[in-house]
Amino acid sequence: MAFEEKMIKSEYVFEGHLIQVRKDLVTTVNGESVREIVDHDDAVAIVALKPDGTIIMERQFRYAAERVVFEIPAGLVDPGEDPETAAIRELREETGYRAGKIRYLTTTYPSIGFSNEIVRFYLCTEMEKGETEFDENESIDLEEHPIEEIYKKVMNGEIADSKTQIGVLMTMNLIRLGELKDYLK
Repeated sequence: MAFEEKMIKSEYVFEGHLIQVRKDLVTTVNGESVREIVDHDDAVAIVALKPDGTIIMERQFRYAAERVVFEIPAGLVDPGEDPETAAIRELREETGYRAGKIRYLTTTYPSIGFSNEIVRFYLCTEMEKGETEFDENESIDLEEHPIEEIYKKVMNGEIADSKTQIGVLMTMNLIRLGELKDYLK
């Protein structure tokens, strides 16, 4: 049975706008140890699937990666906001689309070894086009691609973004199981 560590004491060593870093002293199976934890708000990632089998993708420069990244829409959950509501909002803000239907796919911890960030994944369908509402400092190029094409890019390593990999794989699984056959034309 796995040993469950317990916090002895905790202190914040950095408090920023997006993240906070804390240093926790915890009990371990052989005594005590230090854990450095990044506190990060929860996030949502959206696979926006159209009836023709295309999905809405974004290209944006990601400073941490020092390059333009090809990815599915995503964003942070506002304090007190329901994650599904956040997914609907982020889809509208980043792509201009409003989802007629939304389906929960899965939840992941992208960096579970040192961060408490949670990303919840949603599939949005029956979408209606509207206007984007980018955040003040966002610069996003929108593209539509067949999900099969994006799936191949995921599988051959051309897409390095983990949220895109997970969202596309989860959606392709639904397609292959026939769960979206009434929607896709």
